[in-house]
Amino acid sequence: MTSSHGTDTSAQAPESAGIHRVSVLLYSDDVTTRDAVRAAAGRRPARDVEIVRWHECATAEAVVEAMDAGGYDVVILDGEASPLGGLGLCRQLKNEIFECPPILVLTGRPQDGWLAGWSLADESVSHPLDPIVVSEAVAALARTRVAVG
Repeated sequence: MTSSHGTDTSAQAPESAGIHRVSVLLYSDDVTTRDAVRAAAGRRPARDVEIVRWHECATAEAVVEAMDAGGYDVVILDGEASPLGGLGLCRQLKNEIFECPPILVLTGRPQDGWLAGWSLADESVSHPLDPIVVSEAVAALARTRVAVG
């Protein structure tokens, strides 16, 4: 499904034992970054984690609207997005949403890890994106979300 706020690609699959099927919200104003994140995470970031739905947002307003609707297990926010970066948006979501899903922020460089801490992000990954690091972070956050409920 495509809307003015983002792209939603769904593939619902029945739940099977031991596999965490998750829905991921991905925010970046740059389509190249969104493509790189999806490619890095893959459909199966770990043996026990399968991404069954990606919802892409190109604006912060679309992210807030999607989060209000709910249904996401993991959120990935681009800290380099413009005009509102994912770090500030992460802090806003963590402060405003009760039981906010775990959030992975993408930072411009490894030295920006302290900004991820300030933003209240659960995990951070710096550019350039390493597929192993991205997939491990997504899988860890998916397991956390499933364990919490």
